[in-house]
Amino acid sequence: MNLDACNQRRGEVLNHSGRILVTGANGFIGAAVVRALARRGIAPRVLVRPGSDRRNLEGYDVEIAEGDLCERPSLDQALKGVSVLYHLAADYRLWMPDPSCLYRVNVEGTASLMQAALGAGVERIVYTSSVAALGINKSGEPADEETPVCLEDMIGHYKRSKFLAEERVRGLIENEGLPAVIVNPSAPIGPYDIKPTPTGRLITQAAKGAMPAYVDTGLNLAHVDDIAEGHIFAYEKGQIGERYILGGDNLTLSQILQQIAELTGRKAPWVKLPHALLWPLALGAENWARFRKQEKEPFITMDGLKMSKKLMFFSHRKAGEALGYQPRCASLALADAVNWFRENNYLA
Repeated sequence: MNLDACNQRRGEVLNHSGRILVTGANGFIGAAVVRALARRGIAPRVLVRPGSDRRNLEGYDVEIAEGDLCERPSLDQALKGVSVLYHLAADYRLWMPDPSCLYRVNVEGTASLMQAALGAGVERIVYTSSVAALGINKSGEPADEETPVCLEDMIGHYKRSKFLAEERVRGLIENEGLPAVIVNPSAPIGPYDIKPTPTGRLITQAAKGAMPAYVDTGLNLAHVDDIAEGHIFAYEKGQIGERYILGGDNLTLSQILQQIAELTGRKAPWVKLPHALLWPLALGAENWARFRKQEKEPFITMDGLKMSKKLMFFSHRKAGEALGYQPRCASLALADAVNWFRENNYLA
């Protein structure tokens, strides 16, 4: 199906007919998409790596396809008979000993999957990028899908890999008629954050009272289930080649910590540290992790600290107007996250 033919479907509410494949379905957002499909009576095929943690899929009617984004034959096999693809699989780490893995999975793996989808005749694709691939306004005003950005603006290997991956997808859309809609989620929070994600780790640390101080930064928080619904809306109403920010409320870190304190009955940290004071700590944490040859990301990293110097605020107005995306307020999302972490012993 070429780009013009795909765009003729703009604005229509599409039926999820045919086999659906969800990659990264055992991840935080991926599992939420599986739940959103389940609420519609849809049992998708899911691509997961052999030996991966599948607790988020327990109790759901899914067809398991084992494979890896770096192994093309497994992608071809998983895509057999598939008409709709939700691609959420990605390596989401802000630090790792060997960053080449981020590019291998996020960039080359995504490109390989998209090429395989073209070969399999997939009719509709929702590609999950990230607000990490978008520009940020220096003024602190919320950025949108058109805020200027280039590769040199990307801080760290994760953001660079997501930027390059989205560029590859956009190139395939424009040059080969890839029938893909792009969504850019902000920081997801909510239940079933098993790993947890970097934002989830921040919430658990704050909820345990393990954050005595904070830095001056800001995040856009969105409930993971709202982001998942946004994926469905992008399939139904999104225009091929367009991208849509799936975000929520813009909050400073101080505001986030205050809300978590109210939810847990603790006192919010009141000491605001200058970024410069934390550089030695971040450098030491990374060097210690390398010395120990650990794969786990340190709680504070150089790239994370660099990112925190900016207010990472975004607007989801386009998704609201074009897709009908309406996220709940961040206070409810934080409450769901804290309650789930508490009930599952992450705050012990």
